[in-house]
Amino acid sequence: MLAGIHHVAIIASDYAVSKRFYTETLGLEMIAETYRAERESWKLDLRVGDAQIELFTFPEAPPRATRPEAQGLRHLAFSVADLDAAVVWLDGKGVVCEPLRTDEMTGRRFTFFRDPDGLPLELYEA
Repeated sequence: MLAGIHHVAIIASDYAVSKRFYTETLGLEMIAETYRAERESWKLDLRVGDAQIELFTFPEAPPRATRPEAQGLRHLAFSVADLDAAVVWLDGKGVVCEPLRTDEMTGRRFTFFRDPDGLPLELYEA
């Protein structure tokens, strides 16, 4: 039986830029960092609540499909208690958020922003 989400894996085009974004800008805790020489690949494990993000790099990885409705993972959503405060916090770090919206199904507010590779990330008010 499924008990929860353990991790989400992200492949970055520039490891140093994405590492800085996820650790310094978003403030995620580093669990482990490994360089795999045989694959010429970095792997960074980050804690976010009870789950993890695995941040990878691979030589010559193809770019992500640009349309948000492309098949595959659509976006990664982070739960926040105070959406307004989270948007102000990100703005102070130079991260631009889209205008706030309200989920028609739940009545909860949310917004989107992007990581250095354009991956859509969401703040969802819990």
